[in-house]
Amino acid sequence: MRAASLTAARRVSGPRGAALKRGRCIGSAALLVAALTLAAGSHAQPASTGAAKPAKAPAKAARNAFQPGLEARAIDLLKAASARLAAAKAMSFTATVSYESPSRLGPPLVYATQSQVTLQRPDKLKVITSGDGPPSEFYYDGKAMMAFAPLENLVAIAPAPPTIDAALQAAYDGAAIYFPFTDVMVADPYKDIASGLKHAFYVGQSRIVGNTTTDIVAYVTGDVFVQIWIGADDKLPRRVYAIYLNDRARLRHVLELSNWELDGAVAPDAFTSATTATAARMAFARPDAVNAPGMKSPKAGPAKPPPKTP
Repeated sequence: MRAASLTAARRVSGPRGAALKRGRCIGSAALLVAALTLAAGSHAQPASTGAAKPAKAPAKAARNAFQPGLEARAIDLLKAASARLAAAKAMSFTATVSYESPSRLGPPLVYATQSQVTLQRPDKLKVITSGDGPPSEFYYDGKAMMAFAPLENLVAIAPAPPTIDAALQAAYDGAAIYFPFTDVMVADPYKDIASGLKHAFYVGQSRIVGNTTTDIVAYVTGDVFVQIWIGADDKLPRRVYAIYLNDRARLRHVLELSNWELDGAVAPDAFTSATTATAARMAFARPDAVNAPGMKSPKAGPAKPPPKTP
């Protein structure tokens, strides 16, 4: 819904930012054809053979003329999905994120991560992420938050505020840790959508996504265009597709949500990890931080004279 990094030295998979903070590039072929057509027309203008035909309205103006506003059915579906998530005292789900990144050839490359998420309101969260890059783990137990890089055996720990919402914000502000599925974890998902909601309309139904019937809603909130597939019966989000409107490349971000379990039993030790006890400590800080605690290089001692040769 709104549109990640294990940043105590590297990236975890996506704060709160837009649905899916963190999809963009569509229609490039059409734009190319249009550009070639315009170029050809500028070099070969036919002679006038009669009365001038009335000028056609530009296609861009016709497209911009569509102003859907806020459709009641779309708003009701967004509110229903948000209410279902907000009512859950505990939940677990699988989040599969695919996102495009520019390549040296021009067309974007697609990368993906998958996160196993468990949370217990108001103050417990675990995110175990694998994907096209190093795995990462994030734990929050209401008192501290911990980012762990298992391959490097590095861990960053910081004090945390008493709610999931505040902890997610603190993780982003302090260490640039962001999860693209943040909006399904916060206490009031619809509040974040509504604050910048400009357009919302009902698209129709799908029987493909999530192997179930879903209602499709498209909306614009802030600078993000979002299309979301919501379970027709259980009102749980199954897919979220997002494009940042101020991104000229129109790179696409897609979030697939599956294996939903609401208000299931959660093990008492689910939000800690014994493995991190032997991990080396590193700073809980943004990648661009300078002189953060734990990031300072050891002071160099006096240079030793070269050994004497006999």
